[in-house]
Amino acid sequence: MHSASDTTGCSTQSARDPLNRKATNTMRTRLVSSIAATGLLVVGCSMTSAHAPPLGSAQPPSQTPLQWSPCPDGVENPGAGPPRLQCAVVQVPLDYRDAEGDQIDLTISRLPSKNPEARRGSLMLNPGGPGGSGLNQPVFLTQQGIAPELLDTYDLIGMDTRGVGHSSPISCGFSSDVQYYGSIPPFAFDDAAFAEQVRTAEAVANRCSDNNDGRMRHVTTANIARDLDRIRAALGEQKGNYLGYSYGSALGAAYASMFPDATDRIVLDSNIGDTHLDQAGMRRYARGMEDTFPDFARWAADRDSHYGLGNTPEAVRDTYFAIADKLDRSPVDGIDGRTFRLGMFVSLYNPSSYDATAQNWIAMRDGAPNDAPLAISAAAVGSDNSWSVFLAVTCNDVEWPSDPEVYKQAVEDDRKKYPLYGAAPANIMPCAYWQIDRTEEPAAVDDEGPTNVLVAQHQRDPVTPHVNGERINEKFGERSRLLSVDGSGHGVYALGKNVCAQDVITDYLVDGTMPEEDVTCPA
Repeated sequence: MHSASDTTGCSTQSARDPLNRKATNTMRTRLVSSIAATGLLVVGCSMTSAHAPPLGSAQPPSQTPLQWSPCPDGVENPGAGPPRLQCAVVQVPLDYRDAEGDQIDLTISRLPSKNPEARRGSLMLNPGGPGGSGLNQPVFLTQQGIAPELLDTYDLIGMDTRGVGHSSPISCGFSSDVQYYGSIPPFAFDDAAFAEQVRTAEAVANRCSDNNDGRMRHVTTANIARDLDRIRAALGEQKGNYLGYSYGSALGAAYASMFPDATDRIVLDSNIGDTHLDQAGMRRYARGMEDTFPDFARWAADRDSHYGLGNTPEAVRDTYFAIADKLDRSPVDGIDGRTFRLGMFVSLYNPSSYDATAQNWIAMRDGAPNDAPLAISAAAVGSDNSWSVFLAVTCNDVEWPSDPEVYKQAVEDDRKKYPLYGAAPANIMPCAYWQIDRTEEPAAVDDEGPTNVLVAQHQRDPVTPHVNGERINEKFGERSRLLSVDGSGHGVYALGKNVCAQDVITDYLVDGTMPEEDVTCPA
C-alpha cells in the first residue's frame, strides 16, 4: 500500500505569503511528490486452495554464499557519509510451481550489526507499498532513531522485492499522457468524475496487459513471502525475523502464515488487516482519514490566530470542505479538488507536516482560480515501476469486482458515510479490468503456530485505521498481541515517537519479550 518513506508527509514550507508564487509552486511540487509516493502506500491457470501447503515451503536448496559488495548507485541518500550498506543478489524461482525453471534476481542490502558479540541474527525489513524500494530501509530507520540495541542485535536486511527497482523490475509503461493517481483513485465528486475514472482504470489495465512480458502474473504477496524464506536461507538463518510497515504488514502476515515454523520474531506495523488488499480494505482508507483528521483540526483551531482556518475543529472541517469545493470548480495553480484531497490525506501520515499543510490551505483558499493543467501527469514516468508493482500485487492477489456499478454505489455510500475522502478509495480501480491471469488464492492467516506476531497500530492512522490492527490480531488468535498507541500517524516503530511503544517493540525484537496480553500505550 504505502512505503515507510511516505510517513514523513509533506516537508515544512517556510513561505508565509499565501499568494506568493514560490509558495504555490512549492505546493504543486509537494503534492506531485505525495501522489507519486502513494503509489508505493496497503494470482487463469489452476487455482490452489488457500489452505494448501504453500508452494516452495520445503527447505530451499542450498545456495552459494552471498557475495556482498557496494550497493547500486543511488541506494543510500547522498551526503550521508561513507556507504554503510552492502548489497548482494539472491536467485529465486520466477514461478514456484516450477522451482527448477526460470530464476530471477533479487537485490538485498545489509547493515551489519555494530556488535558481532551481541548479534542474534538478521532482521528483514519491508517499507510498504507494494512497490516501495527497501534497499535503503536499514539506513532510513537508523536516521529515524531506531533503538541502538537493535543495531547490535541484528544485521538489518533491506530489499527490493520481486518486480521492484533492482529486483527484475516490471513496467506497465506509465507515461505523462496518463492522468493516473497511483494507488488511490481520485475523488469522484460527481458522475462525470466517476465516468472519467472508469475510462482511466480500463486504459491503465490495458496498458499493463500490453506491457506484460510474462513476469507480471508472478508478482504476488504469496510469492514475495516465498522469496523471504529463500532470502532467510541464503542468509544462513534457521529462522527469519521480520519488521514490515503498511503493505509490509500484509506481507509479514502471509510470511508468518505460510512458514510458521521458519519464522521467529515478527512485527507488523500499521496494518492492512489481512494478507492482501481488497476492495473493502481500500475503502477503509476513508475511515482512517475520518479517524485522523480531527487531530489536525484541533491543532489548527488552537492556532487560529496564526493560520485563520477556524477557531474550532468543526470550523476547520468546514474550511476543508469549502476549499475542496472551490477547487473542484476552479483549480488554483494547477491543483484541483481531487489533488487537494489527496494531498490532505498524505499530510496526515505525520503530524510534523501540519504547518506546511496549513500554509497550503491558505494558498488554495486565497489563490486566484485558473485553468492550469493538473501537475499529476508529471509524476507518471518516475513512478512507473512502483505503480506497476502496486497494481500487479493488488490485482493478482485477489479478484476485484468487474462491474463499474459496484464501485459507483460504493462511491455514493462512502461519500455520505466518510465525506472527507470516501469518494476516493471507493472509486474504481484498474483491478476491475485486470486481464492478467491469477495463479492462486491469497494466503489465509494461520492461527496455529508460535506466539510470535506483534501487531503495532496507532489509534489514529489515515491509511491503515486501528480497526485493521484489531482485524489481523483477531485472525492470528493466540499467535499475536496487539500494541495500540494513543497517537496519530502512519508508522509506529521509529517513525512514531511514543516512548512506550518504542520500548515494547524493542523489548520484543531484542529480548523476545512478548506482552502477555494486548497492551495500549498512552499518549
